[in-house]
Amino acid sequence: MTPAERIHEVAMLRQNAIDYWYRVDHHGGAGVSEMFVAGGIFHAGPGDPLVGREAIEAFYAWRKDRGARTSRHIITNFHVAFDGERKARTTCVMLLYGTDGTPPHRGTAAAMIADMVDDCVKGEDGVWRYARRDFVPLYLGEAELTVAPEALKGAGGVSS
Repeated sequence: MTPAERIHEVAMLRQNAIDYWYRVDHHGGAGVSEMFVAGGIFHAGPGDPLVGREAIEAFYAWRKDRGARTSRHIITNFHVAFDGERKARTTCVMLLYGTDGTPPHRGTAAAMIADMVDDCVKGEDGVWRYARRDFVPLYLGEAELTVAPEALKGAGGVSS
């Protein structure tokens, strides 16, 4: 991979992460499951991960159906390690601010600061998709995270 190609691919992977969280924060996560490979894994731990697009989409539908929620997922310190031209692992720091209800809200403490680690694959169509997303919590705040109910935990439970 030439330096120019690397810059382009890093930019594409970073934009995917930005687009993902924009869709979660502004549209309740509808459709983000399509950003995963068919059997993609979303693991916010502890507990079992969500496996497959259907489980990921069901989680975000459940999350949205709970009612109004304000969240902002902020990512920084984006790093990419390539394994050939079609595989990459991205790592960044994610700050999550979230609370139920509509803004404005009081308090500004982050609900969570975590390392977000994504294993990405580039499809034959040239699109990068997530094969696996893992969160490694570093700091937990006072705000409650959105945790999937037991019914979804059969497909994997997550918080976001």
